[in-house]
Amino acid sequence: MADITTGLTTAGLWTAAGRLFGERRFLVHLDAAGGRTEFSYAGFDGLIHRAAHAFRSLGVGPGDPVALQLRNRPEMLTALFGLAELGAIAVPLSLDATPAELLRAYRACGARWAVVERDRIEDHLGLRRAEGVADRGLLVVGSAQPLAGSDGAVAGYEALCAAQPAQPVMAAAVTSASVAELLYTSGTTAAPKGVMITHANLVFSGHYGVWQTSLRGEDRLFTTMPACHSNFQLAALMPVLVAGATLVMAERYSASHFWQQARQERATVVQLIAMMARTLLLQPPAVDDGCHDLREALYFMPLSDAEKSAFEQRFRLPLLNSYGSTESIGWAVTDPPQGERRWPSVGRAGLGYEVGIFDDHGRELPPGQIGEFRIKGVPGTSLMLGYHDDPESTAAALSPDGWLRTHDQGYVDADGWFYFVDRAVNVIKRAGENVSTTEVECVLTAHPLIAEAAVVGVSDPVRDKAVKAFVRLQPGARLTAAEVVAHCRRQLAPHKVPEFVEFVDGFPRTESMKIEKCRLH
Repeated sequence: MADITTGLTTAGLWTAAGRLFGERRFLVHLDAAGGRTEFSYAGFDGLIHRAAHAFRSLGVGPGDPVALQLRNRPEMLTALFGLAELGAIAVPLSLDATPAELLRAYRACGARWAVVERDRIEDHLGLRRAEGVADRGLLVVGSAQPLAGSDGAVAGYEALCAAQPAQPVMAAAVTSASVAELLYTSGTTAAPKGVMITHANLVFSGHYGVWQTSLRGEDRLFTTMPACHSNFQLAALMPVLVAGATLVMAERYSASHFWQQARQERATVVQLIAMMARTLLLQPPAVDDGCHDLREALYFMPLSDAEKSAFEQRFRLPLLNSYGSTESIGWAVTDPPQGERRWPSVGRAGLGYEVGIFDDHGRELPPGQIGEFRIKGVPGTSLMLGYHDDPESTAAALSPDGWLRTHDQGYVDADGWFYFVDRAVNVIKRAGENVSTTEVECVLTAHPLIAEAAVVGVSDPVRDKAVKAFVRLQPGARLTAAEVVAHCRRQLAPHKVPEFVEFVDGFPRTESMKIEKCRLH
C-alpha cells in the first residue's frame, strides 16, 4: 500500500520546492543583534547541496550520525537538510548541554563528526582529547580560522560549504524509510532516549502541520522555538517546506521584542508555549497589541482559563490547543483547524491518528474516566520508528500494531474531545523543556554527602513548573542549599538545575518503599 509519504525524502521535497517555489521566500532569519537575512527556496536549495558535499568531503556517508550543537541560525538548517540529502543522520543537541550531557549523547549515538557553535567548541575539543569522540571531524560555525591549540583539527563550516558545488549529491542510498534524525528526549528515565525520525516521519509531519494550521504558500510562520526541538522541526519547519510558505526564525525568544517582530514580519501563524504567553502578558500593554496579521497561534502547553482569556482578549489571537510528543511526530490530539473548539480540551484525534484513554491493564476507558493517553499510528510514518539502540524501551512504548504509550493522564468526553490532566511520571515540563527528575536525582545522589534525593515540579507563575529537590544527607553530614545547587550546575544544563532545595530527615513511602512524590511539595 502507498500513503502520502511513499517514496518521498526531504531531498525529494527540496527538489520539488526548488522547481515549484523558486524565488519565493523560504527563510527569514532574525539574529539576536537585530540583523535580518532572507533566503529564497532556490537559493537555500543550493546551500543544502553545498552542505551535503562538505559532509561527504569529511567522509560522512549514509547512516553516519553527526552531532549538531547550533543555535537558531540558517547553518543549522543547511546542516540538517544537507545530512538528510547525503543519507546521514543528524543528531541535534541542546545549546545548553553540559560536557557530561554531550558525552552521554556521543556515546549513545556514536557520532564521529560534529558541527558546533564557536562558543561551545572547547567542550567538544576537550571531549575529543579525553574520550575520542568526534575524531573524524569537528566543524565550527562562526569562525573561519582553525582555533588556537586545535592543531588545525577544527574547520570553519561556512568556508568548507562555500568551496563545494551547488549541485545535488548523487547516488545517496536514501529512502523514505531511512532514519534522518535522532532527537534525544528526556522522557522518564535518567538516560535520554534517541527517537528515530525517518524521512517518512518528516514528510508526514509536514503534511500534518499543513492540515492542522491550514497553512498556505502565502503564510509566514514565526517561531522562536529551539531548532534542536521537535516542535520546531516537525510543527514549523516541515509544514512550511511542504506548503511553500515562509519560515520566520528568530535566534532566540525575547518577550520585549516578540510582538514587534511578529508584526514587522507580517507573520500569519505563530508558535506559542505557556511561558511565552505569560511573559507577553507581563509586557506593558499597548493600544496596538491587537493589530497584526496573525490568524492562528499553534499552542502546546496548559494555561489557566483566566490567562487564556486575558491573552486572547489583549492580543486578539485564538489559541489552537494541541497535545503530542516527539514520539508521536504530529500533535496527534489537536483543535480542528476549522470549526468548534472546547477549551480546556486539547482537541480531538488528528488526521491519521486514533487516540484512546486506557487503564493500567490496557483496557480502553469510557468517557469521563481518567487514564493513560495512547496514540495509534504507523511506526516510521506517523509515529517514531523507535528508540535508537534500545529495543526494550521501544517495545515498552510502542506495540506491534502501532499503539504508542504516553504515560500521560487525561480523559475524553462523550463527543470525542480529549482533556489533559497531568504529564508523564517523573517528567517536569519547565518553560517548554522536559526535565527528567530521575536524571537530576542521579546527579544529586552522586554527591558523597547526599544519601537520598527526590525531585518534583512545583508551581511557577511564568515557567509552569520549577525544579525542587528534597535531599536527605548522610548521617552527620553538613551541606548548604547553595552547595547542592552548585554541584548540580556542574553536571546539568541550566533548566535542569533545582531552584529550590529542602533538607529532610526522611521521605513518605508507598507500601513497596518507593518515595511517594505526590506528598512532596
